[in-house]
Amino acid sequence: MTFVVGLTGGIGSGKSIVADAFAERGIDVTDTDRLAHGLTAPGQVGYALVLEAFGTAFRRPDGTLDRARLRARVFADDDARTRLEAILHPLIREAAAREITGWTSPYGILVVPLLLERAGASRVDRVLVVDCPEEVQIRRVAQRSGLSDAEVRAIMATQLPRAQRLARADDVLDNSGPLSAIATQVDALDQRYRALAAAANQR
Repeated sequence: MTFVVGLTGGIGSGKSIVADAFAERGIDVTDTDRLAHGLTAPGQVGYALVLEAFGTAFRRPDGTLDRARLRARVFADDDARTRLEAILHPLIREAAAREITGWTSPYGILVVPLLLERAGASRVDRVLVVDCPEEVQIRRVAQRSGLSDAEVRAIMATQLPRAQRLARADDVLDNSGPLSAIATQVDALDQRYRALAAAANQR
């Protein structure tokens, strides 16, 4: 029996950094953003389906998807976002399920940015929310991706409000401070999840 911890949080909250911290402790991690990137690489089924749905204008001269242009399109157009999700989400779920069957650690981390928005919590044993204030999210994303405040807020508007996300969490990791504050929290969560996974396997 595989014990799955669903890791989620708003854009810029630090999900990848937290997931990496678990990986450093020997925990298997499946990141759905990584899977999505691979599925939409040239030659992959997701790549062909996206171009079929949105047109070759979203293909860069080097043959790769113009991800920035596609992101701008789907966050400005609800219908386009729904269409893209209908294409990619089933592929991502299948790829994640395959990867999870290969986990060997006592439990695993499944990173899903929209875990709570898309009713994914029913597919995991525990929900871990990485949290920080919204102004911190905006600053981090602007520094990382060069997006404007308005563009970051448009993305945030497609995600659950912070209060609702926290209300549905089983565990919360506070990532509002320095990176050094993550390690102690991950250590505590790692011990908790090892115990919960052991107990679940004894049932």
